[in-house]
Amino acid sequence: MFPLKDTIPSKTFPFVNIGLIVLNILIFIYEFLLGRQAEAFIYEFGLTPVRFYWGLQHDFTDALIPVFTSMFLHGGWFHVLGNMWFLYIFGDNVEDRCGHFGYFVFYLLCGIGAALSQTVFFPRSTVPMVGASGAIAGVLGGYFLLFPHSRVLTLVPIFVFLQVMEIPAVVFLIFWFVVQFIQGSMTSSAQGGVAWWAHIGGFIVGMILIFFFRRREPRRTPYWN
Repeated sequence: MFPLKDTIPSKTFPFVNIGLIVLNILIFIYEFLLGRQAEAFIYEFGLTPVRFYWGLQHDFTDALIPVFTSMFLHGGWFHVLGNMWFLYIFGDNVEDRCGHFGYFVFYLLCGIGAALSQTVFFPRSTVPMVGASGAIAGVLGGYFLLFPHSRVLTLVPIFVFLQVMEIPAVVFLIFWFVVQFIQGSMTSSAQGGVAWWAHIGGFIVGMILIFFFRRREPRRTPYWN
């Protein structure tokens, strides 16, 4: 299933969400322009679990920096554009409820939680992990709790046909999470591919953190006559 848009308009201009999208795309363009040097760049700033645990014992800075930088790197055009599309659809509403600065901190913490989740499950992996999908999974987790009555216009494959359907956001996100969990459970090695446990961890971290970052909606004062 591929989301096209949700049914909740933004109340404020989501300049943090838009800024994150632009930043991710610009960094990927920089990666693309590096050509053959892009692989070394990814190994330097991507999060490699083996290097992370080595850094915790020998060089804390070397362990910490990739936790942040890895969430702004991507492995290809489909990777970055797919991630940014999900962020565009779901991030603006979460930013509405968290406030601009709160949303930025929430996003970063979700990305950190997602990255650490992947390293816990594959501590001996020598493959660098890159991508914003863990942080975006946290945004989805926050959206799941904040907007349970929202609906998502979704492109759904039915046999050989594509059908546009309006699906409750709760159903869409539960389906998304179940797919991540099944795929993660079937992954028994860390030889590259999708970091499923970063998605799972990010979603759960987002569900927890949203209770601390969401702002109460102002109560509507009734009019008496």
